[in-house]
Amino acid sequence: MTAFFKMHGLGNDFIVFDAREPAKGIPDVISKIAATALADRHFGIGCDQILVIRPSQKADIFLQILNSDGSAAMACGNGTRCVADHIMQEFEQDRLAIETDAGILQSWRSAEFPNQISVDMGSVHLDWAAVPLANEANTLSVDLGPLAPVPAVCHSVGNPHAVLFVDDAEAIDLDNVGPPLEHHPLFPERVNISFAHRIGPNKFRMRVWERGVGVTLACGSGACAVGVAVHRSGRGSRKTEIIMDGGSVFIDWQDDGTLGGRVIMRGPVAYVFDGTLSASLNGLLWAGK
Repeated sequence: MTAFFKMHGLGNDFIVFDAREPAKGIPDVISKIAATALADRHFGIGCDQILVIRPSQKADIFLQILNSDGSAAMACGNGTRCVADHIMQEFEQDRLAIETDAGILQSWRSAEFPNQISVDMGSVHLDWAAVPLANEANTLSVDLGPLAPVPAVCHSVGNPHAVLFVDDAEAIDLDNVGPPLEHHPLFPERVNISFAHRIGPNKFRMRVWERGVGVTLACGSGACAVGVAVHRSGRGSRKTEIIMDGGSVFIDWQDDGTLGGRVIMRGPVAYVFDGTLSASLNGLLWAGK
């Protein structure tokens, strides 16, 4: 039967398959039926995303990312940090290059924060067409209609994000406003929705509706998006602490002389358990090949 392991970053949890060797028994394509069955928290293993470690010709590994609804994700900050921790321990090294559909992401463990993993999520895409939006708009103030209490700050951190700064993120009914905002016609590739409010100098509380997943305890690229939006909107510096339902990550949107800069995220990761798929789940995994 097929082996897997479970990890999480601040409660943002992942089923991880290691497909670097053909003998590991992971198909090249995981169907939406298999992905949703694996991700189901009652009848499957349960997760926010499914991660598949594959060989790379350009980096140390390639990371394939699937949301719990089976859709593909370009990037996943917490998942990247989790897999980086696992592979760095295997390689006995403190730095790793991870190829994703959003590009090659560098990840590392520093002596200053030995129990946390950092990842360079790359450049932030600020133009409306790069988010992407369906039509031209000022990405610092995007009107999302009556379901959105305030205009959104929109940009792409590998995935499209909309950040709404409100008086109290805790008061937002994510289950009701999340689905229609994710599928708002302004976002042809759907969007991740984050609500945030300030709780201290460069410290923000955030709650998130993830595209293709729903409400999650944490979202790495979403935290990066909030950190970037804080500075873009004049609410704070380039360095922020973002506090999600599952805990904190630290964002540093570095000015490297380009418009998009580079956004660095640092935070903890954790192992949960190892396992093997049941015969029924293993059959679903291979049924869509």
